[in-house]
Amino acid sequence: MRLLLIRHGQTPANVLGQLDTASPGPGLTELGARQAAVIPDAMRFESIDAIFASTLVRTQLTAEPLSLDRRLEVRVGRGLHEIEAGALEGRSDRESVRAYLETIFAWGTGNLDATMPGAADGHSFFQRFDADIEIAAAEADTAAVFSHGAAIRVWTAARAHNVPPTFAGTNELGNTGVVELIGSPQDGWTLVSWAGLPVGGARLADESAQDPTGGPVSNA
Repeated sequence: MRLLLIRHGQTPANVLGQLDTASPGPGLTELGARQAAVIPDAMRFESIDAIFASTLVRTQLTAEPLSLDRRLEVRVGRGLHEIEAGALEGRSDRESVRAYLETIFAWGTGNLDATMPGAADGHSFFQRFDADIEIAAAEADTAAVFSHGAAIRVWTAARAHNVPPTFAGTNELGNTGVVELIGSPQDGWTLVSWAGLPVGGARLADESAQDPTGGPVSNA
């Protein structure tokens, strides 16, 4: 199958550099709404059979324009949500952001026993995310899955066989950036393309935003 992992549009927390992972989470900024609005035209020639989003408000708002355009219901996946920050929730200081990123990127390199302070370990994350990707793979030839920066980056680094484990820590993923993979849960995944910028291009990027879950560890 073909899997399009799409990060949600910009949120206030992305602008402020806050770790905001709790449910239901914030909505979109004005820029985030514009980023979501251009997705249907930007993906006009993509054949999409199903649309999935996480339980958090921001992914569902981002998926809505494409859902209306394609007349496809947004399926809510209980395992597609962002990686919980636990005791680091709401923080924006450099030390906390680095601790969050170093923990999740350890998962991408195979250290699933690393535990987020006050939250889950890598085993728990991959179990829930894999389960929803399996559902998408079983129901669609091409699925658009609206999820989150850290979750998409870490899952791709761990599951795509053609990138190094360190890939997630060195490649940014901006709001509404699209990660394309082909394969299946049984046979594995191949990364086809990584579009770090918004689907609408650089004109919809906000270079001034701190955006901790979309940037590399070196920026933390």
